[in-house]
Amino acid sequence: MRIAIGADHAGYRLKQHLVGVLRDAGHEVADQGTVSEDPVDYPRICAAVGRAVAGGHADRGIVLGGSGQGEQIAANKVRGVRAALCNDLYTARLSRSHNDANVLAMGGRIVAFGLADEIVTIWLATQFEGGRHARRVAQLADIESEESNHDRSAP
Repeated sequence: MRIAIGADHAGYRLKQHLVGVLRDAGHEVADQGTVSEDPVDYPRICAAVGRAVAGGHADRGIVLGGSGQGEQIAANKVRGVRAALCNDLYTARLSRSHNDANVLAMGGRIVAFGLADEIVTIWLATQFEGGRHARRVAQLADIESEESNHDRSAP
């Protein structure tokens, strides 16, 4: 699987760990940054991960920060991204099976390496269930399309 990954300074150590874990598992990894623990703003890094996924250059994406919340929000600004914050195994599984999440967000200050490994393993292995969930994912895409076509100057 082709995986794009990116982090801010707070998620850097977890990113470096996961890059090794993913490569050892046979995945192709595209590291979108950052390259150190020096303070950096996350929005552009997370958007780069989202764009890689939405553009078909990566099958899935992973964004990491202190809590993962801002990173999730930033990735979700990219049309076609369904980023899910998953700092536990249950939400990781459901984000894939029910929401067809294509970007995983985690908090490097919340999730230890061992748990992160388990979350990523489950998240990558879980298939989308389709059925009633496919209808809902399609509705999300419809809303996204409506918003991108909406005239922001209208009341």
